[in-house]
Formats: sequence, structure tokens, C-alpha cells
Amino acid sequence: MSLASQMQIMLPAVEEELHSVVDRTTNSVYPELRGMLAYHLGWEGAGAGPEAQGKRIRPLLVLLCAQAGGGEWRNALPAAAGVELLHNFSLIHDDIQDNSPLRRGRDTVWKLWGVPQAINAGDVMFTQAFRALHCLGQTISASAALEAHRILEETCLKLTEGQYLDISFETRRLLPLEDYWSMIGGKTSALLGCCAELGALCAGVEDERRARFHEFGYSLGLAFQVLDDWLGIWGDASVIGKSTESDLVSGKKTFPVLYGLSRSPEFAQLWEAGGLKVEDVAQAVSLLESCGAGAVTLERAEELTHKALRALDQAVAEPQKADELKELTASLLKRKK
Repeated sequence: MSLASQMQIMLPAVEEELHSVVDRTTNSVYPELRGMLAYHLGWEGAGAGPEAQGKRIRPLLVLLCAQAGGGEWRNALPAAAGVELLHNFSLIHDDIQDNSPLRRGRDTVWKLWGVPQAINAGDVMFTQAFRALHCLGQTISASAALEAHRILEETCLKLTEGQYLDISFETRRLLPLEDYWSMIGGKTSALLGCCAELGALCAGVEDERRARFHEFGYSLGLAFQVLDDWLGIWGDASVIGKSTESDLVSGKKTFPVLYGLSRSPEFAQLWEAGGLKVEDVAQAVSLLESCGAGAVTLERAEELTHKALRALDQAVAEPQKADELKELTASLLKRKK
């Protein structure tokens, strides 16, 4: 079955599971609180619909890994809902910390309800992520539910550490590449590794193969972020949905920027002069290209993609069961234009 066909079956089931968790764990006495959650998840309010809901990549990854591991994907739905709720909790809090007024083209929760209530909404969603996992005791086993809680707890620590690093890096003009990997490993890769491992757990695969599933998701997350960094400078703005000047002007510590700082004294001098202006972007991009930052960034993304796919091949007992995951990987990592 193709990835598109699988998505047509799996994603409505994910949405149904998410509704079930939110409805049974939100006190009906406080309908506005539920409304905040439903708004952020793209179900209600102005602009509600598929675009506002996002692509639900993380829960899809859980279900596809459960299926690739030889399990029944429907039994993994509680885990799929859990990771999506955790992801959306992090988005609500990220929007506050970044002072972002928009998310997926709509006002953010804090913009509509204020920062204090947005923090509350995020906290509720964080709790709901763990409550969702309880149902694994019914679909799989109590021991699987307990192990899923442990995996998600470790992931939460990695996520918050990554966010801490990301915020702390904002005030540092220079940064070693080693610190970059720690940051994106927490912010981006930890949850994707968690998704793949939870899917494998739900399929009942042995520990060694489960570790390979985790490596697949984690490496996929690294490759995705490195490619996203490339797109932030050299991508097609009409496709990626943001100006290719924004990452440089905002001082974002992306892979090509850090590579350029370590290899090009001219770029480092321009960068350290007090922040790039829009009129400096063309010169900055030229300097990055001259030191090979663009090419090296794509090479790193390609290396990490191969690493992810090698881990997937080691994880899946029957190669054909990985077809949809490989198709998903290709769709996430072929975004140059």
C-alpha cells in the first residue's frame, strides 16, 4: 500500500484518538479551557481545518513503525496521540517563549487568551500526553504502557534541554558546531526518535531492533533539521513559506551559519559586526557559498539520511514492510524547491 493510501486510513484514526483523549481528560465545567486546546489543535475557531491541524507527522511515524515492526498499528494509537499532544504542548510554550503571534497562519493561543492562560493550556496538554499512554494497557499490555511512559519522560527532558540551549544560544554570537548538534538533537530529533521507538515497542520487537528504530527516527530528525537550515537560506520562499532572508537577519544559529563562522573570516567579521541587515544578506550568502557552507550542509543532510535508512533496514525484519517509512523519509527530505 502507498504512503498516501496509508495516510488516508491512519490520520482520521489519529484525529479520533486525539478527540477522545482531549474530551475525556478535560473537565467539562471549563469549556473555554477545552476550547483553547481544540483551537490550537486546529479543530475549532477561525481558520480551523487541515492546514491549522498540521501534518501529524509524529503520530504517523508511530503507526508506520508499529506496522513495520510487525504489529497492529491500531493498537499503537494511544502512543500516537501521546506524542502529538506532547508536540503541541511544546508548540504552545515555544510560541510564548519566542513571542510568536502566529502559528500555521492563525493567532497563537497566547495572543488570543494571554500568556498565563496559554501556559495553563500547554500544561494541560502536557498532562494529556501521558494520560493518553494509559490506554496502551488496554491495547497492548500494562508493561508496555509503563515502558512508554519512561520513553516519553526521557524525551521530555531532551526536548526541554534542547529548548534551553536554543534560547541560551540567542545571546551568543559564536557557537561551536558541537553545541549545535546537542541543540537540534533535543529540539527536533528526540521526539522523532521517541515516535519510532514507541511504534516498535507497540509492535513488541526485541530491544536491539527497537534501538535501531530509535536511531532511524533520531537520524531522520537530524537530517530534517539540517536540510531545513539549508532551505532557510537557499530554498524557494514560495514553497517553504518564509523569507530566505529571515534566518540570517534574525541571527539564527543554523548549520551553514556556524560552518561559515568557523571557515570564513570575512563572514565571521560581517556576522559579528552587530547583526545582519536585509541589505547585508546577499553578501552573507555569497560568503557562505564561497566557503562551501551550502554544499557541506547538503552533504551532512545526505549522510544523516543514509544513516537513518541504514538503521531502518536493520530494524525491519521484512524489507517490504519499510516501504511506507522510506516513502515518508523521502517526502520529508526532498524539499529543496
